[in-house]
Amino acid sequence: QGQLVESGGGSVQAGGSLRLSCVASGGTYNTNCMGWFRQAPGKEREGVAAIGGSSAYYADSVKGRFTISRDKSKSTVYLQMNSLKPEDTAMYYCAVAVCGGGWFTDPLSRRKYPYWGQGSQVTVSS
Repeated sequence: QGQLVESGGGSVQAGGSLRLSCVASGGTYNTNCMGWFRQAPGKEREGVAAIGGSSAYYADSVKGRFTISRDKSKSTVYLQMNSLKPEDTAMYYCAVAVCGGGWFTDPLSRRKYPYWGQGSQVTVSS
């Protein structure tokens, strides 16, 4: 099927910024609908941001701080993270959905995403 490879994670102090990248390669992904998720230790995986068509969607916890974008020519989706907080510490995953009307009703639901990357760790210290 191919693979999704995240990069750009790391450690940063509170208030800092990071940009995650996710490249979809080697497969037949329809990269029109993609999302970023995160999972902190002991917590469920949650949707952070998603992009589909010309629309972007964000979890309330990251609105105004995170921006999702993509370069279709490079099959790459990005997550720019600004004003990072310690509670943003998590493993971040990118994922590809099967676009359709159902996706647009809940684009941050992990159940809409059958294809996942391996994750990139983000650690924010206070």
